[in-house]
Amino acid sequence: MNFYAIIIGTEILNARREDKHFNFLRTELHKYGHELFASFIVKDDEALITKSYELVKSDKNSVLFSFGGIGATPDDLTREISAKVFTSKPLTLHKQFEQDIIERFGEDAYPHRIHMAELPQNAGLLFNPVNNMSGYSLEDKFFFVPGFPEMAHPMISSVIKTYFSTSKEKFRYTLLAQTSENTLISLMQNTPSNIELSSLPMLNKGKPSVELSLSGFDKSNIEHHFNLFCKELNSKNIPYVLM
Repeated sequence: MNFYAIIIGTEILNARREDKHFNFLRTELHKYGHELFASFIVKDDEALITKSYELVKSDKNSVLFSFGGIGATPDDLTREISAKVFTSKPLTLHKQFEQDIIERFGEDAYPHRIHMAELPQNAGLLFNPVNNMSGYSLEDKFFFVPGFPEMAHPMISSVIKTYFSTSKEKFRYTLLAQTSENTLISLMQNTPSNIELSSLPMLNKGKPSVELSLSGFDKSNIEHHFNLFCKELNSKNIPYVLM
């Protein structure tokens, strides 16, 4: 599974508010051995949100967590765009959500709040423990929640626990070597694509060093290729430490 986060909010990009979703989602996924594949913060812009959703949809292994834009104000575009991209059908009134809105707001549900119950067809409700104004899901893989962290985060925690609590164990081996990346590029090029390779160059008192990390699900395969890097460093008498 490739986990995507799309955080919608002009107010984050113009520094009126700080994003609180990225770190939360990364931590929550990590509890179950998952990692984010990509994360985007985008303006409340119809074309940009549409393209972002289309990118996610084009990945057959995608899982989406979308934050914000599901209210009733003119800048809340998520419901309509998600219907267009993920169902190719217009919004439809969700009867249960309509009733929830009426029960909470009474006459004040009209003329505006009631529109929050217009959701993509076949949407499932995501329970909001703060005020019962639901988020929604599509196909049990695309999840849409409010921008308010106190509402969104419990909803996302429940989704991840319900749908994505089973994962394979991932292994990681890391070293820090007192050399430049250039020393190890040939070995990097021969590392199989099913092993995630990370090379982080740095300077320590003007001298180059590199943090090299290999990770994946096949422990013996990762150990084998990691040992090749260790042997290369040993053969050149380059100091390194395991991390």
